[in-house]
Amino acid sequence: MLKTFLIATLMMTTTALAAEDRPMLSLTGTGVVDRAPDIATIRVGVNTGGKTAREALDENTNSATAVIKTLKDAGVAEKDIQTSNFGIQPIYKDRKTISSRSENPIDYYRVSNMVSAVIRDMDNIGSVLDQVIGAGGNQVNGISFGLSTRDVALEEARVLAVKDALRKAKLYSEAAGVSLGPILSISESGDHFAPQAEVAFMRSASAPVPIQGGEVSVTANVNIVWQIGE
Repeated sequence: MLKTFLIATLMMTTTALAAEDRPMLSLTGTGVVDRAPDIATIRVGVNTGGKTAREALDENTNSATAVIKTLKDAGVAEKDIQTSNFGIQPIYKDRKTISSRSENPIDYYRVSNMVSAVIRDMDNIGSVLDQVIGAGGNQVNGISFGLSTRDVALEEARVLAVKDALRKAKLYSEAAGVSLGPILSISESGDHFAPQAEVAFMRSASAPVPIQGGEVSVTANVNIVWQIGE
């Protein structure tokens, strides 16, 4: 029984070594798909201050409620509105201004409520921003653009990545004077989503905020290994 096991182990080791010794060609292909974005995420918030936490919170709640209502009235679906950050922070006095240990070291309280909203009507972004600023939103943390059909763009990028690897393999094998054998493995090294957008912010009484969406890029990378012959 032991002899049979040793023979089987030796055969498996020999096969593995033979596989490692055979000449191979390994190449990475890249595919990039550029698309005009069809969704945008804005992050708008309300910052308020008050002598007490309750005072600051009440003022913030009123303004944040108005901002959320404005988003909904502008056509943003409830499922596309989400609180992304909320905090209450005491702001302390400068130590040099405190006259005694009994004096309250807190100058005032700051409350911040940040909301993320997905805008699906790209022509309406500037108008929505203008409205939420008018409703009390006093902090805008930028805009990010995306694709609602990102999976479709990624599939296209994967096809392009394979074609790119095949093109390179043909080029390399012909230059080296060898023949391409069967494909031994195909693996994906991850995809990448990169917004390429220019955003302009300008508050105007007569015109909405101008927004330029630019393009977003979806990138796929694939590694293919071929067996090669003479």
